[in-house]
Amino acid sequence: MGSSAAPHHDACLDEATSIGRFAAQVAEFHGVDASTYAQLHEWSVTEPELFWARVWDFFSVVSSAPYRQVVDRHSMPGARWFAGARLNYVDQVARHRELPGAAVVSLAEDGTRRELSWPGLLDSVAVFADLLRTLGIRPGDRVAGYLPNAQEAIVAFLGSAAVGATWACCAPDYGAQAAAERLSQLSPRVLVASTGYEFGGRSHDRREAVSELATLIGVEALIVVDSRPTIADAPATDIRVERWAEVVDDRAAVGGICLRTEQVSAEHPLWVLFSSGTTGRPKGIVHGHAGIIVTHVELFGLQMDLGPGDAFFWYTTTNWMLWNIVVGALLSGVTAVAYEGSPVQPTADRLWQIVADERVRVFGTSPGHLQVCAARGLQPGLAHDFSSLRMLAVTGAPMSPNLAQWVSDAVSPDIPVVSSSGGTDVASSFVGGAPSLSAEAGRIPGPILGVAVAAFDENGEAVRDSVAELVITQPMPSMPLGLWGDADGRRYREAYFQRYDGVWRHGDWVTHASDGSFEIHGRSDSTLNRNGVRIGSADLYTVVESHRAIAEALVVGVERPGGGYRMPMFLVASPGYEIDQATIDELRQRLRAEASPRHVPDEFHIVDALPHTKTGKKLEVPIKRILQGALADDVCSPGSIDRPELIDFYTTLARQWDAE
Repeated sequence: MGSSAAPHHDACLDEATSIGRFAAQVAEFHGVDASTYAQLHEWSVTEPELFWARVWDFFSVVSSAPYRQVVDRHSMPGARWFAGARLNYVDQVARHRELPGAAVVSLAEDGTRRELSWPGLLDSVAVFADLLRTLGIRPGDRVAGYLPNAQEAIVAFLGSAAVGATWACCAPDYGAQAAAERLSQLSPRVLVASTGYEFGGRSHDRREAVSELATLIGVEALIVVDSRPTIADAPATDIRVERWAEVVDDRAAVGGICLRTEQVSAEHPLWVLFSSGTTGRPKGIVHGHAGIIVTHVELFGLQMDLGPGDAFFWYTTTNWMLWNIVVGALLSGVTAVAYEGSPVQPTADRLWQIVADERVRVFGTSPGHLQVCAARGLQPGLAHDFSSLRMLAVTGAPMSPNLAQWVSDAVSPDIPVVSSSGGTDVASSFVGGAPSLSAEAGRIPGPILGVAVAAFDENGEAVRDSVAELVITQPMPSMPLGLWGDADGRRYREAYFQRYDGVWRHGDWVTHASDGSFEIHGRSDSTLNRNGVRIGSADLYTVVESHRAIAEALVVGVERPGGGYRMPMFLVASPGYEIDQATIDELRQRLRAEASPRHVPDEFHIVDALPHTKTGKKLEVPIKRILQGALADDVCSPGSIDRPELIDFYTTLARQWDAE
């Protein structure tokens, strides 16, 4: 599917940029006029095999055996990419060994800065891979992480990929039970875990959680990363325990271990990312080596025009797909900047300080963070030198025009604000920006190259200039190989292809404008999206509904006008109990400890009962839509609800919010 209208302000591609040189090659080798982004995108989705083959060659993807076919079919699901290729993700990083400067910059909340050079990174990866082999880890085994966003997580992932193991990770702000609900699905043999982390000016001791998690997921070995000397005692466990400082850092400093990578098939599982768990247990989304490599080198090289010597920083955690994007910078020889801590500690200026200090070229954040900065009256452009910054990338929630104006006024009128939207499901973006491409404030410039994106109405017809479902009509290389444990593919098909046959429905409300730009309106399903990090309502229900005083709970995430976001929870008391302030305070504490601080709702409402469908399902999506201002009759049928009279409460609450 091509784009029938040019994105807004689509200038000719500049051959001084990577995408300009790529377009020139397309014209030379394929006889195609690709002088504008719209023309290049049109070709990329009309001739996807030629496009992705050109990406492979343009970025010199390393493989020990060539692919026989770019893609075996043009229908979904089931398309397979680069069959016959033998390669390893780590080889794409290792080719940059001789680059000067830092490969990874790791920053802590207290200001501690650590740096790994390209040789230093690869030496550490070699040592960790050797350790895994010593522990008996072989291709196809799984290695799990319970780690903050620091260099150890990057090294552990790359070392796991080098031996052909599959990686999965949770941040240590997750409780042991919540982490185990994800990681235990994979039956990992090794757990790499931190004894603590810092957030909001406090040190969090996670030794007990590490011990519990290691037991819950049944690993054979535990590799402990000591977060601080004050809590460096090993967790209490009978499992074999190794210390990162001794088995990785000390050995890497000595050197002498060669990096050896297992050559695996194009579809060999690279990592498993987890869905939010909205409707139950989080599903494990499996991605392969080749699909992720080509997708990420295209994203960095063409969409962001980044290469060796540039620095990339996105505020994220290891729970979020954007951590995987940050690591993907290394594929293109780009310095990955990792920060672990609060974005407003010690002040709301913290992330802007990092951007200036590390001479970041592309800085990624969320509308929520920008909203905080604007509300606190920050003027980062006056306080810092942003001469290296070329793009402010924003995702995780819809971006309002007001925030774009604040960036122009308080940061710089010359730095483009580029919103994007994608998903954990594809570890990439569907729509975003590129050099020469721009759009009105609050809109996303256009579709990503190679992505056939559209907006479908209820009848499965592509529409423009009206709110509809964001869909993908052709396969992408980074689409999941499948869901973990879903041998027959049933859950995968139900998750993405049930609504429109052969078309990927992502679950976002979108307007595809006549000028080719996009506007994202929020989730069309009930996924929560807290400060740019997607979390699942099921995680909250597991904690809250286990409390003796709570019979039932419902939580929704509501995007509000002007870029606001509210996450209310509605509580029903168990018979014989009363929900008082002490109960709510206890729920807040338990959610913080057993899930994460992001799981704590903004507000609690005590109600007599919750509405359900006739089959007993909570009305999360209709309630969310009502609180966004939709009419009740437009989003739910009274005949399908067990107690339709309960809907009036949410309609009244929406009016109260509007009046605030």
